[in-house]
Amino acid sequence: MKFSSKQWLDSLPDPQGLLEEVQRHGRKSLITLGLPTKSSEGWRLTDLDRLRALFDLPVYSGNQTQNSESDHFRNRNIWPSTSSKGFRLVVDSAHELIDSATVPEGFTFLTHEELSQVLGRTLHKCECNSEWAVEVNQASATKILALRINGRVPPLELIMPACPNEFSATRVLLILEEEADLELLQMVLGAGCSAQSHVLEIYLGNGASLRHGWVALGGGEASLLGHLTVEQEPESDYRLTTIHQGWSLCRVEPRLVQLHGQAYTSINGLQVTKGSEQAATHTYVRFDGPEGSLDQLNKSVAANRSHSIFNGSISVPRVAQKTNASQLSRNLLLSGNACIDTKPELEIVADDVKCQHGATVSQLQQDELFYMRSRGIKLQEATELLLEGYCREIVSLLPLDIARWDLLNYLLATFHE
Repeated sequence: MKFSSKQWLDSLPDPQGLLEEVQRHGRKSLITLGLPTKSSEGWRLTDLDRLRALFDLPVYSGNQTQNSESDHFRNRNIWPSTSSKGFRLVVDSAHELIDSATVPEGFTFLTHEELSQVLGRTLHKCECNSEWAVEVNQASATKILALRINGRVPPLELIMPACPNEFSATRVLLILEEEADLELLQMVLGAGCSAQSHVLEIYLGNGASLRHGWVALGGGEASLLGHLTVEQEPESDYRLTTIHQGWSLCRVEPRLVQLHGQAYTSINGLQVTKGSEQAATHTYVRFDGPEGSLDQLNKSVAANRSHSIFNGSISVPRVAQKTNASQLSRNLLLSGNACIDTKPELEIVADDVKCQHGATVSQLQQDELFYMRSRGIKLQEATELLLEGYCREIVSLLPLDIARWDLLNYLLATFHE
């Protein structure tokens, strides 16, 4: 099927500025690619009607209306205060001069010349520069936050709010130089009938360390397409924690490559769905050198008639001897009408490796509920305690004083609605 919403493409502003060539390329590619179809393995479980509906929304015009939702996670007037240890930047289509913000020592904005040399490099290394969701972003994003990080720097919080009733696109590029050390928390906040597209590129130099939290909280009929790409040099340490909740349609794709091996990667994720929501996480990790390590755990909780999807792929070519990789998908069904699809994958060519993967789908353990009820704990309270423990394992891994956002209680409130 060819791209069905030419009107949407025609509504985009004329390509201009730093991303002009990227915009032209993305729009041309979308016309050629068309919309994804069920014949594509990566999209066969996606609700394509919801995907098409994204392009019924106008692209951000600058006439943003006041968000009437009471939820404080989507109302910028009562966001929690900035962490005393770090600083905050707001990244959305409304911020014209993001590169004029004041940043602490150790952070520098990339010049236009520097950006032209590195933009898209990580997408290419992760083999996703021509992916449909990436091309959507490249066609529509007009601004980019591009930072270079040197040394041990204060934690950074990026808030990425929606434009209600509109489609908005943002792009972020981070280069961590050798031995750099950063804590990063990204809060993606949906609202009403909105759609967001985010593309993130991260490069970690030798010995660099990044503790990265990606929290995406939707609302109403909000939708999200997110692409996270990472390159790791030897001795680097990258720890990603993702949480997704409340999206009518959510598709997040972390893709990572260890360029020469000898690096450590940790990926922990939690997605919570209710009603008729659909959330999907598609991860890809490739080892292009020996002695690399990966620890991955992905959790899902699906209630009502919702649909949760996980597809995790690990590639270990011949050059990646002595790789140590572990991947586990743990899933919790709270309703007989909910659906969970999970597909962990290992592609191993190297013959001297230690790799394992597994997947479980279950309901709340009856023996645990019985144990608590036999000690006077009511069924509802016992259920809440089990869910709290299930979610806390992932929430506790988030960086930058996440307690400010009261996230765990927010997630648990999902099960009372």
